[in-house]
Amino acid sequence: MRSIWKGSIAFGLVNVPVKVYTATEDHDIKFHQVHAVDGGRIRYERVCTVDGQPVQYSDIDRAYESPDGDRVILTDEDFAKLPAAEKHEIPVLQFVPSEQIDPILFDKSYYLEPDSTTPKAYVLLAKTLERVDRVALVHFTLRQKTRLGALRVRDGVLVLQTLLWPDEVRAVAFDKLDDVTEPKKQELQMAETLVDTLSDDFDPGLYVDEYQIELKKLLDEAIASGSSKVTRAPEAAAPEMDAEVVDLVAALQRSLEASGRKTGSAAPAKATKATAEKKPAKKAAAKKTAAKKAPAKQTRKGA
Repeated sequence: MRSIWKGSIAFGLVNVPVKVYTATEDHDIKFHQVHAVDGGRIRYERVCTVDGQPVQYSDIDRAYESPDGDRVILTDEDFAKLPAAEKHEIPVLQFVPSEQIDPILFDKSYYLEPDSTTPKAYVLLAKTLERVDRVALVHFTLRQKTRLGALRVRDGVLVLQTLLWPDEVRAVAFDKLDDVTEPKKQELQMAETLVDTLSDDFDPGLYVDEYQIELKKLLDEAIASGSSKVTRAPEAAAPEMDAEVVDLVAALQRSLEASGRKTGSAAPAKATKATAEKKPAKKAAAKKTAAKKAPAKQTRKGA
C-alpha cells in the first residue's frame, strides 16, 4: 500500500504523527467500451460546445450555475484565495458512543499508520479508545475538502471513517406507510421466531460475490477455449506529446545550441579534438626531415 496523506492527530496537547492509507478496494472486473464491428476502443474527448473543438485539460476552468441560471466561472487563482483547505492536522473534536452514529453517515474508511520512530502516542490513543469504548469525532481535510470523521480502533490499528455531513442525508417520507395497520401479535411472534433461526455471529468470510466469481470463470473459459470472442489487444500507439512537452523539448534544444553543443555529438567532438592534437606533431616531424636533406641535395647540384 502507498500512503495518500501525511499529518498528525491533535489529541489535546498530544500530537500523533500518522500516514493515511485507503482501507478498501474495488474487486469488480473492469471492462472497456469497444466498437461492436471491429473491436476498436471507444475514446472520449473534452469538446467545447461553442466552437466544437477538443479542449486540453489545462484550459478547463470550473463554473457554477445558480438555480436562476447565473453562471460564475472560477479559475485556479480564485480557488487559491480561499482559506487553505489542505491542513495536515486531524483535530479531535469530542468523544461519543459509537452507537449514537447512524450507519447511514459512514462514507469511506482509511487506515492510519504511526509516522514516528517512537509510536508511543499512537498506541496510547488506540488503547484509550478501546478502554472507553468510544469513537473520536475529528476533522479531516483531504483533496481540498474538509470532512467530518470517526476515529476508532480495528485490530489494534486506528481507522478513520469519513462521515457525511448531516445535510447530505436526504429526508424521506413515503405516503404508503402512513395508513398501514400495525402487525398482529401472532405475526410478530412468528417473524421473531424466523429471525432466531437465522441468527448467528457475523462472519464476513461466509459471504462471497458470486457474480464476480462466475464472471471471472466465464472469461477464463473463453480465453482457454480460443473462442471467437477472444482477440489479441493491438499494440498501443505511442502517445502524442502535448504542447507543454514539445515546448520543453524545444527549450532544451535551444539551450544546448546556445552552449555550443548539439545533441548526440559529445563523443565525436572529443575524438576530433584528440586527432587535432596529434596531426600538428606529424607535420612538424616531416618539416624537420626535409630540412636535414636540403644540404645534401644542394651539394649534388653543385658537383
